[in-house]
Amino acid sequence: MHITITGNLGSGKSTVARIISEKYNFEVYSTGKVQREIARQMNLSTLELNQLMMSDHKYDNMIDDTVARISRENRDKDIIFDSRLAWHFVEYSFKVFVTVNLDVAAERIMKDQRGSVESYSSIEEAKALLAERAKTEMIRYKEIYNLNYMDFSNYNLVIDGTYCTPDTMADVIVNEAKEFYANPDKPLLRLVSPKSFLLEGISEEEEKVRLEGMIKQLKGREYIKDRVIKARQQEGKFIAAEDTDYVKAAFFAGVSFISIEVVG
Repeated sequence: MHITITGNLGSGKSTVARIISEKYNFEVYSTGKVQREIARQMNLSTLELNQLMMSDHKYDNMIDDTVARISRENRDKDIIFDSRLAWHFVEYSFKVFVTVNLDVAAERIMKDQRGSVESYSSIEEAKALLAERAKTEMIRYKEIYNLNYMDFSNYNLVIDGTYCTPDTMADVIVNEAKEFYANPDKPLLRLVSPKSFLLEGISEEEEKVRLEGMIKQLKGREYIKDRVIKARQQEGKFIAAEDTDYVKAAFFAGVSFISIEVVG
């Protein structure tokens, strides 16, 4: 199997890729490390390198050509590509996008020591520079390839890493990849934590009593994809357009992920 994984900056995708590599014996190819090494050698920050790459495409072409070549030459190997655009350049893969709340992403980046090429003095600075990096990357990929890597329709699985452990995410991704290779026509699956929802009365004990039967049914389930919850987005959170009790029960049952469809 070939799995391509991309996502928001600070989403934890590289950690998930490493776990998949170690736990499931996948080879891992990370272009993020290549880009940071190029920045270090040029004595630039990653943002400065991204800005340079907007006017000089040789770095993008070098990275992307290598990804395509590796996928062609290793069709019989299990490989996970940790790369912003590998979903486009790898000939055939299970395509994963990892989302994350911006505040959580900034906190992770602050704690993650990546050297002088990627350092921040505060959470607010980290948030601002993460947003700026994402903006420059989107512009660059649009200009070079006419691609929008933030368009979730490009992927087979969109999974949120805000509240879930990387180990659980790794297991879900591999399970879904196996199903994809058995049935490539599977529709897009979007998974988020019940903790991502704005729910009234979530701390009230009477809610647990009222939903006791449903909670028992959901207890022990890691993720639920056979029931899709229609949801609206609001300031980085979700509001259930229907099935609010089901989302609450999933929350109380400790379910890691539920399946959603974002509606207007």
